[in-house]
Amino acid sequence: MQTTTLPVSDQQLISQYTGGKDDALIELFQRHKNKLFTSIVLLIKDQYLAEDIFQDTFIKIMDTIRAGRYTEKGKFLPWAMRIAHNLCVDHFRRIKRTPMVRTSDDKDIFNVLRFAEGHAEERMILRQSHDRVRQMLDLLPEEQREVIIMRHYAELSFKEIADLTHVSINTALGRMRYGLINLRKMMAEKQICL
Repeated sequence: MQTTTLPVSDQQLISQYTGGKDDALIELFQRHKNKLFTSIVLLIKDQYLAEDIFQDTFIKIMDTIRAGRYTEKGKFLPWAMRIAHNLCVDHFRRIKRTPMVRTSDDKDIFNVLRFAEGHAEERMILRQSHDRVRQMLDLLPEEQREVIIMRHYAELSFKEIADLTHVSINTALGRMRYGLINLRKMMAEKQICL
């Protein structure tokens, strides 16, 4: 009879890290790095700058846990996303400009996402669909784009999104609704089927 072991929870990994097992933090980051990094890239729109902010996020998380100031029991990913989001906002404050909504041909945020294995033709169609969605996302108002990114790419709940963006849950839901309506209009105008 086989016994199955349950995966180690985020909280258990944090406890192991504070207990001196450095590999536990690496495992925790491996578990969530794609969601964190993709969200940063989608907000910053610059792959190289996103890598810097991602590293800063990792350092801030490591320092906070090491100093014993981590108090978000069972909510590591939303907490880490909040740190990444705040570092993105700090970046834009530092350079005294707001994020520009623009399309960038030389940066493809979907390179960091895992595509389903399949035939070359299927992968090409999927990549083209992702490119179209990315281009349309870039055309949305910042608040709508941000909520869609957090919901669909980071898989955060609306409560977590509301907390991160400092708005009510109803406002986050409204931004999502209007963002999706705007995306559908763009698809209809361009006659795009995804």
